[in-house]
Amino acid sequence: MRYMLLIYGCQRPEWNTPAHADKIAAVRAFTQKCAEDGVLLAADPLHTTDTATTVRVRDGETLMTDGPFAETAEQLGGYFILDCTDLDEALRYAALCPMAAEGSIEVRPILELEPASAQVSG
Repeated sequence: MRYMLLIYGCQRPEWNTPAHADKIAAVRAFTQKCAEDGVLLAADPLHTTDTATTVRVRDGETLMTDGPFAETAEQLGGYFILDCTDLDEALRYAALCPMAAEGSIEVRPILELEPASAQVSG
């Protein structure tokens, strides 16, 4: 089953500093472990929230707002998608994620949908 690990509340150290190099090394080691274990499907960091645009459609009108969906202290910074046998395994990987030491990792199962072609009856 696929699980998404959503990374919240982690500060990015200033570029080209020892703290930045340490964090990058820790994330790469975690990513490599997930790959070697055969559970890594995808992982990406996100740009900071000042680059976000939120889109809503209300009564046929498209509304666009600069910034994230909600103002929060913990902002979504990236994600991992892992293929785990069950929730317990996904939670074990979340605890190994180096960003869990300073932020939080939300673990959510991905809802598996039928392919569109399988939903069409002929």
